[in-house]
Amino acid sequence: MTIALGMPGARESAHFGKRDFRVGEKVFMTLPEAGRAVLKFTPDQQALVLETDPGLCAPVPGGWGSKGWTSLYFDGADAARVRELIDTAWRNVAPKKLVAASLP
Repeated sequence: MTIALGMPGARESAHFGKRDFRVGEKVFMTLPEAGRAVLKFTPDQQALVLETDPGLCAPVPGGWGSKGWTSLYFDGADAARVRELIDTAWRNVAPKKLVAASLP
């Protein structure tokens, strides 16, 4: 996905046989299937996005979801909002210096 690769320091790899996007060795997003991404949020960020964007996001089932991993159903979603959510996931795993350097 172009948005994820546009994040500073991001690279594409694979996680459990699925495409993923990382900063260093830390995964911030996976693409398990067409039309869905899984993003690394904190549990508080997940709760907020579930409240503010009903239907756009859902917790990943099981233990991963309780740790903040969140499905993003991006087909037909507002591109700017998708970019914001991916940016949040990237900031959660990127080194602080890289995050600071990317601020406008």
